[in-house]
Amino acid sequence: MEAVLDYNMEEMRTVDEIKALPQGQRAELIDGVWYDMAAPSRNHQRLLVGISNRIQNHITEHGGKCEMDPAPFAVFLNKDKYNYVEPDISVICDKDKLDDEGCHGAPDWIIEIVSPSSHKMDYMIKMLKYGTAGVGLYWIVDPEKKLIRVLDYKNEETADYTFEDVVPVTLYPELVMDFKEITANL
Repeated sequence: MEAVLDYNMEEMRTVDEIKALPQGQRAELIDGVWYDMAAPSRNHQRLLVGISNRIQNHITEHGGKCEMDPAPFAVFLNKDKYNYVEPDISVICDKDKLDDEGCHGAPDWIIEIVSPSSHKMDYMIKMLKYGTAGVGLYWIVDPEKKLIRVLDYKNEETADYTFEDVVPVTLYPELVMDFKEITANL
C-alpha cells in the first residue's frame, strides 16, 4: 500500500526558485521542501576528489558507458519541478537522461559525503527519496564515523564498511574502493 501525502501545492517550492538563486548560493529541493546547502569542508572535498578520481579512472580505463559527475551537478530526480538535488557524486549510465542542465531522472549510483550539517539529510531524507526515486546504488560516506554505508536498492541489500576496508562496487564488479588509501591524507 502506497502512502498518500497531502501536499499544499501553494506552499511547495519549485526548481524555478533554485534556478533563480544568486551565483554561489546552493540549495536542494525534495518534494517541494527547500534545503539550504553549506559550503563543504576541506576534508569533504579531499574525499570527493579521491573517490571521484577512482571512479573516473575506472570508467576511462574500461571504456565504460557511464558518466561520473561530481558536485555541483544538477539532478532533477523525479523529472518534476519539486525535486532537485546536487549529490556529491552521480554516476549515470543512461545518456538519454543527460543534457546541459544535468540529469533528468535517477542516477544509477549516488555518493553523498556527510557533513555535520547534512547528517539528517543524507541518512534519512535522501536515503528514503533516493530509494523511491529509482537510484540503484547509494553510498553514504561519513568522515566523522569513518563509515561507508552501502545501500544497494536494486538488490535490496545494505552493508556497512569502515575507512579501513576495501569496498566492492556492485555497479562495476571489477572495481573496489580502498578507503584506507583514499583517506590516507585526511
